[in-house]
Amino acid sequence: MPSRTPHVLYIDDDPGLSRLVEKAMLRRGYVFEHAATGEAGLEIILRGGVDVVALDHYLPTGTGLDVLKGMEGMEDHPSVVYCTGSEETAIAVAALKSGATDFVPKTLSEEFMELLVASIDHAIDHVRLNRAKAKAEREVYEARERAEMLLGEVNHRVANSLAMVAALVGLQANAVEDIEAKRALSETQARIQAIAGVHRHLYTSDDVRTVQVGDYLNSLVGELENTLQADGRTASIRVEVEGFPMPTEKVASLGVIVTELVTNALKYAYVDRAPGEVRVHMKRESNQVRLTVEDDGIGWGGTGQPQGTGLGSRIVKAMAHSLEASVAYGEGPGTKVLVTFEA
Repeated sequence: MPSRTPHVLYIDDDPGLSRLVEKAMLRRGYVFEHAATGEAGLEIILRGGVDVVALDHYLPTGTGLDVLKGMEGMEDHPSVVYCTGSEETAIAVAALKSGATDFVPKTLSEEFMELLVASIDHAIDHVRLNRAKAKAEREVYEARERAEMLLGEVNHRVANSLAMVAALVGLQANAVEDIEAKRALSETQARIQAIAGVHRHLYTSDDVRTVQVGDYLNSLVGELENTLQADGRTASIRVEVEGFPMPTEKVASLGVIVTELVTNALKYAYVDRAPGEVRVHMKRESNQVRLTVEDDGIGWGGTGQPQGTGLGSRIVKAMAHSLEASVAYGEGPGTKVLVTFEA
């Protein structure tokens, strides 16, 4: 609550008691306001600026419970000290359930005024704490919103920059004549696009801590298939990936692994034979994620000299190390690579 003078509203149709409460509040330096009816008091409350309401139960029209009901839904409602007859315990309980902060048994003794003033002082402390807490929570929320907005903008710019780099690599690939150099540049372009895809998903996500891995891999493989088929590799790719969130720091490594395994399959699996299928399958079981990339081609069991330069296999091992993943080769007519890591 701002460091302004506390504002106390007293709702009671007893003019004599109201003057006594007014004197006590003014002695404490509080701003005091009085309403003789529930309707007049509620109008003042809804206008805003009141910190504490001292509310009598019996009013000329209705009761204090009606006033409490009228305050329901207020975003920043004042604390309420409810005043009841000493024998009216059920009314006090009803008032507390309806949102009152405290209650004071209303009697004709001097003790009533002392209790009322003490309760109002306590209620002012209570509302200060509540409003300070609400302000702190609001500031934290707003700071987080700003941070997420800035982070989204960063991911947007990174994705655009990586897309530009990938396009430049693609232009360079088109400009060279050597077939092997052209392929190497195309594969480099695919790796860059895999990482750019992570940032592209992050700046469209509500939670930058995770990426929906199903959407990401389907998008990644689709782009990869279009690029490689345009390069003359006509094998088809089938993707079966469960949709679940994965920590952002793991997704880029996963994307590069999938890019390398699919690229290797399209390059080598169906050499000198009819184009077949490359299958990408991933699911989460308990806290384990199992990725499988397989084909029905010439086959490689993970031992011996790989075809080509072996760079793709080294990249897969490096990315698997960053994921703390195990890489194994299964049996089959073609190549089957299994990558397992913690979700």
